Amino acid sequence: MQVQVRMPESLVKEIDKWVAEGRFKSRSDAIKTIIAIYQERERTREFYKMLLELSREAREKPEILVPLDGIP
Repeated sequence: MQVQVRMPESLVKEIDKWVAEGRFKSRSDAIKTIIAIYQERERTREFYKMLLELSREAREKPEILVPLDGIP
């Protein structure tokens, strides 16, 4: 699928600089990579929120914790 995107000229120049430096193969490659990094960051943020919630639950109900010494 093809998508057109409007962005400030300064951002396009920055992407073009990265392409010229060899960081990316093309503008398209740069934008796809940047989006993939953003998606990974969001997945990490969601995982962190889940860990915080589990940590809160463990503090409130320590009896739900499973001892790790019995796990091979």
